[in-house]
Amino acid sequence: MNATVFKPVNICMILLGNAVMALGIVMFVIPNDLMTGGTTGLSLIVEHYTSLPISLFVLIFNSIMFALGLFVLGKAFAMTTLLSTFFYPAVLECFQRIPSLADGFTDDKLLASLFGGVFIGLALGIVIRSGASTGGMDIPPLILNKKFGLSVSAMLYIFDFVILLGQALFSDKEAILYGLILVVTYTIVLDKALVFGRAQTQVKIISEKAEEINDAVNRRMDRGSTLIHTATGYLKREQDMIMTVISNRQLSQLNQLVAEVDPKAFMIVARVNEVSGQGFTLPKKRVHLPDDPAASE
Repeated sequence: MNATVFKPVNICMILLGNAVMALGIVMFVIPNDLMTGGTTGLSLIVEHYTSLPISLFVLIFNSIMFALGLFVLGKAFAMTTLLSTFFYPAVLECFQRIPSLADGFTDDKLLASLFGGVFIGLALGIVIRSGASTGGMDIPPLILNKKFGLSVSAMLYIFDFVILLGQALFSDKEAILYGLILVVTYTIVLDKALVFGRAQTQVKIISEKAEEINDAVNRRMDRGSTLIHTATGYLKREQDMIMTVISNRQLSQLNQLVAEVDPKAFMIVARVNEVSGQGFTLPKKRVHLPDDPAASE
């Protein structure tokens, strides 16, 4: 079982994510009759044809999906959806009972689509980064993947498309376009939220003065590095290439440092979405170099 999900900070973040999701739905989606995917989109279809309250349908559907996930995907996965399964419909119902929220923040459907997408995407990002799942419509694609090997992302898009199509049957043409804006917005925001604060810059440096540059990176910038043995393509000259990962703010400092040592150095700069290990997700482990002044302290 993923024990990290049940750490106090993660529990708080999962609850926060679900609260942000409910706020976005109550303030922007429902008052403006916007189309959306997932469990909420499915609940809008059911409400239209049966008048069943959205929060009640979400609770029933999430409970069924939770039981299905428990049976097919196992206890470990089911536990990661437990909080979202029951907290989200409860907080959704609470927010719907607050007139200042339920009346909506804007009558402009474009603004509602954009801000609704921001709230939903941010909420999903918070929950997923906490190691949990929002449950509901997340579960059927995972079951199909386990049983038939179907792509999870492809199944999510198909389910969302079918749900949007179901809402399109009783919505006008403009509502369909706004619904697409909403879905695209929360997809983009989700992608950004998942890598926010984790992105770093990877730099590869090829130089005849690789030793000097590597020493400067280690000592002056206090960054780790890796030496990769390479050979030039034309002259077949063997030499070391320096690879290091730095924060985005340190790139300018590294550029200046390399230029001081070897203005002709060849640098390749790439953005990486996530880095884990010592110096990033784990504390640095200090090892003194032979001639490191700190070694004599």
